[in-house]
Amino acid sequence: MELAETLRTFIEEGADWERKQTSVKGVSLIRLPATKNRAASLAIDINPLGSNGLPMKKKGIMIMNSAEIAAFRAAFNNEKVDSLVAALEEVLPERKTAGTPAKSDVLQI
Repeated sequence: MELAETLRTFIEEGADWERKQTSVKGVSLIRLPATKNRAASLAIDINPLGSNGLPMKKKGIMIMNSAEIAAFRAAFNNEKVDSLVAALEEVLPERKTAGTPAKSDVLQI
């Protein structure tokens, strides 16, 4: 099945807030419920996996259009952000991670 058709089926038949994993590790799709002003829609959720196979953050970054991903790319590629992260790493203690990875249905991209 073509990707666009798979997405159409997911938006029409998926449950509200249902998450579908993709073949790109750390990237999933979320079906957003309809509201009074907007029909149901889809968002890309980006939450990279750590060395233990679990998402790095409790919540990822939701992307709904090309303007949003361009804005995030610009922020992530800014050298000042790299300097800020380096300074944070000097100040903050290292965090420990725990848990086991979960398996689910995977959408091939």
